[in-house]
Amino acid sequence: MNSHLRARLGFAGREAMVRSIERGSSIRAAARAFNVSPTTAHKWWHRYLDGGLFGLKDRPSRPLTSPGRTHEQLEQRVCEARHHTGWGPRLIAGVVGLPHSTVHRVLARHGCSRPKPAPREPANRYEWPCPGDLLHLDVKTYARFEEPGHALLGRQPRSYEIKRRQKLRPLGEDFAHAAVDDHSRLALAELYPDQKAASVTEFVKRALAFYSARGITIRRILTDNHWSYTRNRSLRELLRDDGIEHWTIRPYRARTNGEVERFHQTMAREWGYGLAYRSSEHRVRALPHWLSYYNERRPHSGIGARPPISRVHDLSGQDI
Repeated sequence: MNSHLRARLGFAGREAMVRSIERGSSIRAAARAFNVSPTTAHKWWHRYLDGGLFGLKDRPSRPLTSPGRTHEQLEQRVCEARHHTGWGPRLIAGVVGLPHSTVHRVLARHGCSRPKPAPREPANRYEWPCPGDLLHLDVKTYARFEEPGHALLGRQPRSYEIKRRQKLRPLGEDFAHAAVDDHSRLALAELYPDQKAASVTEFVKRALAFYSARGITIRRILTDNHWSYTRNRSLRELLRDDGIEHWTIRPYRARTNGEVERFHQTMAREWGYGLAYRSSEHRVRALPHWLSYYNERRPHSGIGARPPISRVHDLSGQDI
C-alpha cells in the first residue's frame, strides 16, 4: 500500500492505534501515544468503525465531484475529431473551440492521445537442424576516421576543428561483410572497400573456406535483394559449382534475415562503437580479436548462453 508522503502513520500504526482505543484507551490518550493530533486519531477511529480495517487504507486524493471538468458532449466531440482526422490537440482545439491544453487532457483521459500502434506479427522463430543448412549474409557500413570525434571526446567540436575537418578529403567507409550460420551462430566478418560484385564473391569464397575448415558444408545462403547478390554472375557460378542454393528475402522484409541483422547490431555495439579507437585503422585491427571472442567465448542467449563454437562438430572425433 502506498501511503501519502506526509502521512504520520502507516497502515500498521493506524491499526495499532485503533486497537488501543478498542481496549479502552481514550482518543486523546491514543493520539498522544502515537504522536498524532486528536483530530487525526478521531478520523481513523471513525473510519475504522465505518469500514473496518479496509477503512484504514488511504483514500484517493481525487475530489468526489469535478465541477470544472469539460462537458461530456464536448469531450465526445474531441474524441470523434481525433478518431476521424488523427489531428493533434492544437488542430482539434481550433475545431471544437477549446484550449489545446484542455483538448490534450481530454484525449489523455479517454486513452486516445496517441494513435494505437499497428498490431505486430507474432514472432516466427525457426532454426535449421544442422550447421551449414542455411548461411545468412549481409553488409553494414562504418565511416572511417583519422581521429576520434565528439562521441569520444564528450563535447561538440570547436569551430576551428570543424573548419579543419571540412578541408580534409572524406575518408570513405568500410563495408563489413558478415556471414552467420543459422544453427550454430558461428560468424565471420571481414572489411572491404565496397559492396560490389567482386567483393561479395570474394567474401563468399572466403566464408565457404572458413566454414569448411571447421567441418561445416554450406547448403544454402540467404541474402537480401541487393544487386551485388542477385545480379552477380561470379557469385552465381561459385554457388552453382559448389551445389549451393541461393535464397533471397521478400523485399522490405529484413526480419527474414534476422540472424545476421542481429549479429550486425551486436558487432556495432561491442566492436564498432563500444570501444574508443584512435582511428578507424585501429578499429580494423581489433576486428579479428573481437570475432574470435564472439565465436569461442562469448555466451549467446539464443543457444542457451553458450558460445557458437560449442555447436560446431568436434573435429578431433571426440563427440559424445
